[in-house]
Amino acid sequence: MVNGRGGVVSGHAYPWDVLGDPGFLDRAPRRVTLAAAYHSARAATPLHPEHRIVHARWAALYRPVRELAWKGQDLRPLAPDWVSSDDAFGGAAALLKRAGHEVTAWIVLTHNTRLGTRRPDVAVVNCFGEIYPYALCPAHAEVRDHAATLAAEAVLDTDVDGISLEACGQMGVNHLGEHEKTEGAWSPETARLLSICCCTACRHAWQADGLDPAEVVAALRAGTPSDPILGALLAIRHRFTDMLRAQVLASLPQLPVTLHANPDPWATGPSPGLTPTAAEDVDALLVPCWPVGSAGLVRAAAQTGKPVDAYVSVLHPMDPAAVVPHVRDLQAAGASRFSLYHLGLAPAPRQDLFAAIADAVSLPRE
Repeated sequence: MVNGRGGVVSGHAYPWDVLGDPGFLDRAPRRVTLAAAYHSARAATPLHPEHRIVHARWAALYRPVRELAWKGQDLRPLAPDWVSSDDAFGGAAALLKRAGHEVTAWIVLTHNTRLGTRRPDVAVVNCFGEIYPYALCPAHAEVRDHAATLAAEAVLDTDVDGISLEACGQMGVNHLGEHEKTEGAWSPETARLLSICCCTACRHAWQADGLDPAEVVAALRAGTPSDPILGALLAIRHRFTDMLRAQVLASLPQLPVTLHANPDPWATGPSPGLTPTAAEDVDALLVPCWPVGSAGLVRAAAQTGKPVDAYVSVLHPMDPAAVVPHVRDLQAAGASRFSLYHLGLAPAPRQDLFAAIADAVSLPRE
């Protein structure tokens, strides 16, 4: 059991992990980060008494989708039909709270394949004109409006203790999507260039900042952009990321906010690169630490002065024997919080790892 460890660790979960499984309340740590708005997924539920797989076919809001809130917005979420309740997050959060758990609302903002497919004009586009339909580009005011409304509706009239913002920025070329066949195809440098958005809104911003869009795209395609061009493109991306984050934060109640982030300013994806002002706007930074050897990310994030939450997976292909030493390395590097992935996805043989992590981080640092 992981309960009673003082809130040092938090376990991630989906609403369907909680609903219909009374045993989940006993297995879960005192703090649970629960999905309130989440992208499409095919999720295992190996310990649930009623099902083994949940197919979340589109990015959904696990709260009531209120017409009044979304009036006038074309970019709006659909309710999930794979859960029985129109307020699956609210119901699961209430169960957890009544059992004495703290609940953080986990909100994914710009990762939405359904909307990007339906509205390719607001999706990320690479320098070859190829659209990333899973990625909504923050350069579009519509996308920022959607994200702010999504965040506000996710926690409306709920008793939650905090908020965790994922994909609060731009997604890039790497995407763990269905039947992905791109792993290892590009060097990190090429992947960075293929993650630079060249959509209409971004090109307009380039031009307003004195860049020639045609020349920029040609340089990106050739792999020869100059350092001044790259610096200007990164500054523009960060400007839109800051605008997105500001609008989202303004829509939220006064609760502690954890930002999924990467100290690499060029990073894209669920944990976008930190902008110069991002850390000062939030209460903690959640850094992706799934691979062994991620301590450098923690050290870099700790330089911001904000608490660092190390995101740790116990799932395959992580070697179970490597989990605790990995966590101890992250703690020594400066992580003061640990987010564990994933309470509902982990099969029975790996459930004990949650308690092992809690024991490891509760010990004094050497």
